[in-house]
Order: sequence, then C-alpha cells, then structure tokens
Amino acid sequence: MAERFEDLRVWKTARTLTNQVYALSEKDGFTNDWTLKDQIRRAAISVMSNIAEGFESRTRPQFIDFLGTAKASAGEVRSQLYVARDQGYLDEDEFKAVSDLADKVSRQLYHLIQHLKNRDDSGRAREDLPEYSAG
Repeated sequence: MAERFEDLRVWKTARTLTNQVYALSEKDGFTNDWTLKDQIRRAAISVMSNIAEGFESRTRPQFIDFLGTAKASAGEVRSQLYVARDQGYLDEDEFKAVSDLADKVSRQLYHLIQHLKNRDDSGRAREDLPEYSAG
C-alpha cells in the first residue's frame, strides 16, 4: 500500500518523463523556442503534480479527477513532442523514447483510474492494488 505519492509507480514514471523532457528541451534549437520549451515542461510537470495533488486529496472521486487531468497532460506532452520532432529539435530515437514514456504513464494512469473506479470499499484512496499493467 502506498503511503505517500512518492511510492506510486505512476508518479515515478511521471518524474522520469519530466526529467527527460527537461533534458531534451535544453538541446540546440529547442532551447531557443521559448514557447514550446515552456509549454512542454509545464505539461510534464502537470502530470506528476496532479498525481501528487490527487493522492493528497480528501476523496477517491477527487483523486480520480486529478488522475484524469494528469492523463490529459501526458497526452499534451506527446502532442508537443511531435511539434519538437517536426521542427527538427529531436531526432527519431529521442522522440520515440520520450513519446513511449509519455504513453506508458498515460496507460498507467488509465489502469489506476479504472482500478479506483471499480473499488467497493470506502475511505481514502491508496494504490494498494496488484501490479497494474502498463506494458
């Protein structure tokens, strides 16, 4: 059972995504595109922040809502990665690695949301579920 948001596998994946987005957005060309750089970083931060905020919320429905927002932000990161690739800021391997990671976090969020929606017990939401598939 996760006691802190830092224990959640999905939050750890989102943290890795954020770190990779930060690293890639420091590349030549990308770093000068202030708008895209800022937007993709904000979207990546939003993924991990909404997971944390939802975990700390008072109710399961609130947690699920925050997870939905995090999932939407993961989609935003994926979309912005296409812009970065199309502008020549990322090569195909860089694009694929980070896009796959954003997709992984999105799938993890989907499975966690489904699990939380299907739970019968009441009380504070926690990630005390068997390994959910994100594969």
